[in-house]
Amino acid sequence: MKIGLRLLLGYFLIVAVAGYFVLSIFVQEVKPGVRRATEGTLVDTANLLAQIARQDMQRGDAAHGQLAQAFTQLNQRPIGANISGIRKDRSEYHVYLTDAQGRVIFDSAGRAQGQDYSRWNDVYRTLRGEYGARSTRSDPEDENSSVMYVAAPVIEQGRIIGVLTVGKPNSTMAPVIKRSERRILWAGALLLGIALLIGAVFVWWINRSIGRLVRYADGVAQGESAPLPKVGGRELTQLAQALESMRLKLEGKAYIEQYAHTLTHELKSPLAAIRGAAELLQELPPPETARRFLTNIEQQSARIQQLVDKLLVQARLESRPDMETAPIAIAALVSQTMAGKEAQATQRGVRLQLEALAEMTLNGDALLISQALTNLLDNAIDFTPPGGCVSVRGERREQHYCISVCDDGSGIPDYALDKVFERFYSLPRAERPKSSGLGLNFVQEVARLHHGGIHLRNRRPHGVEATFMLSL
Repeated sequence: MKIGLRLLLGYFLIVAVAGYFVLSIFVQEVKPGVRRATEGTLVDTANLLAQIARQDMQRGDAAHGQLAQAFTQLNQRPIGANISGIRKDRSEYHVYLTDAQGRVIFDSAGRAQGQDYSRWNDVYRTLRGEYGARSTRSDPEDENSSVMYVAAPVIEQGRIIGVLTVGKPNSTMAPVIKRSERRILWAGALLLGIALLIGAVFVWWINRSIGRLVRYADGVAQGESAPLPKVGGRELTQLAQALESMRLKLEGKAYIEQYAHTLTHELKSPLAAIRGAAELLQELPPPETARRFLTNIEQQSARIQQLVDKLLVQARLESRPDMETAPIAIAALVSQTMAGKEAQATQRGVRLQLEALAEMTLNGDALLISQALTNLLDNAIDFTPPGGCVSVRGERREQHYCISVCDDGSGIPDYALDKVFERFYSLPRAERPKSSGLGLNFVQEVARLHHGGIHLRNRRPHGVEATFMLSL
């Protein structure tokens, strides 16, 4: 299971458990809360009606007094109240009045008049000056038939002369309770959905950041020059910086090892030649032979010097993560570079030709571009036979400016097409010593710094086209 999915499941499980307990508490508190509120209204109603009942009891006709007349007319017409979507058309109050001995002298339902209620908790406690209330089922087998009763004393000159009780069926509160529970459950489901969405976004962000780091590590492992990704978050940024630091140290170590191996390999041949010539000179050969050996020593020394100089330039170039750019008139730069190679081309009997050159301005390092183009022209001139032509063309292709250098040489062998950009890899030249093998690698690094590329292809029927691309 992926780490992101684990995080999402763990996060959702925590939210779900917490939400369950919170919702459970809320739902469990709805019914008691509604009943407590209803009991409060019953207390107020009972005490208010007790004042009316006192007047009826003073007149000695509680069964036909003001209280009885009010309840007789109460439900003659529908109330027509709409309480937050709950329709109320009649009063559900059940009111009865007892005398000081607990005998019912008035019952709004007309069922209990004359009965002894002195043992019911509401009447019993109220007659003793306490708070009287009870909840009793009208049907002992039905738990939903319970009725809540609250009593208030009827007091005359500081003496309790009766008890007025107001009752209300708990079933009348069921719609309110169910609606409240339903709303709480809907709100809880919405809360869980929002929490899941937030968790999914959070996990997506973590997965995206980790994915960037994985792709970065894979790119580095495959030898690509991958930029350090922006991941966001302090911890992930520190991880990315640690990976970048590790990459730089490993690349630096591998870079030094590779350069030491390749440099040692490339220096073996000229050093062996110099050593052999020196040993032969110790035998005092004829002057003509000695001059040939001295010339060989000079050529091999110059080759070593050239190799070391180019390695230093290459090392400085590869160690640059970026460069300082400036606007460049690319057409003028290409023309100027070609003009500098006219003498070399003429000496080799090769014609330089500028086919087309689009006028554009781009940002870059003019010196590096000129050096890279010089390397391409050097290769083209070296591999073009006398009487041949080297042509240059510059044009815009989508988001790149492409400089194409074409020669009339023999082309690149198939086995060498994927090796020509390696350091120190060089193809033999006619009547010329082997090159350092760093020119095309230098061009590749310059193209990388300019967010471009270099591409070689064999032309038909002969020759090579090198396309040097620079980002606009």
